[in-house]
Amino acid sequence: MTAPFGRRISAVLSKRVVGAYVVLGIGEEHAAGAPGQFYMLSSVLGWGGGVDGRPYLARAISVLYARVGEVGFLLEDVGPGTRVLCSLEPGDEVHVVGPLGRGFSPPEEEREAVLVGGGVGIPPLAMFQERWGGRALLGFRDARHAQAAALLRDAQLATDDGSVGHRGFVTELLERELERRADEISVYACGPPAMLEAVRALAVARGVPAQLALEAPMACGFGACFGCVVATADGYKRVCVDGPVFEAALLA
Repeated sequence: MTAPFGRRISAVLSKRVVGAYVVLGIGEEHAAGAPGQFYMLSSVLGWGGGVDGRPYLARAISVLYARVGEVGFLLEDVGPGTRVLCSLEPGDEVHVVGPLGRGFSPPEEEREAVLVGGGVGIPPLAMFQERWGGRALLGFRDARHAQAAALLRDAQLATDDGSVGHRGFVTELLERELERRADEISVYACGPPAMLEAVRALAVARGVPAQLALEAPMACGFGACFGCVVATADGYKRVCVDGPVFEAALLA
């Protein structure tokens, strides 16, 4: 499903705190059609005009869930724009553009889907699992951030400080999985760039099908500004319209 043209106003319907994150539910009739799609979000009030007086660009936020009349997002306060979004309460209004981008494709029947996520990159995997199943390997900084693993079923965890699950990177869990049964699984991943590059390298080295949902700074979301290009085997692609999901082999 693609977005209707133009920005519109929607209301915040729900809000809850999950560890270090905020889950916002926003009223939306044009719900995302595929896991991995995203929206451009900005608040109607208080958007910009901070200490330096500059406006903020809308933030590209992956969809966590899509229900009749409501779409959900997982947010973390990591800067002035996300701080404003995290401060919203039910009844507040947001500008929305979406759903945008190309999401994940359904898993192959003969392979089990292994979902690899890091931090605030887990929303597309939660939506994927709800729709198509799959086993999740998730990585977080610490136990507080790892509370977001409850948004998926039966996830195996890794934390940087070892406070929950495996001490180390989630890609170490994936490497063990690939050593055991590389010919039985497909990989679907979303997270920070360093994690995705490690997933890409592991999958390509073993010939395992993998789809990666890339993160990139975006100004428009429609492919007009070319601010989110990524190099591929077929030349430069725009993450917002050609992705954000790409085959790992295309990025090799």
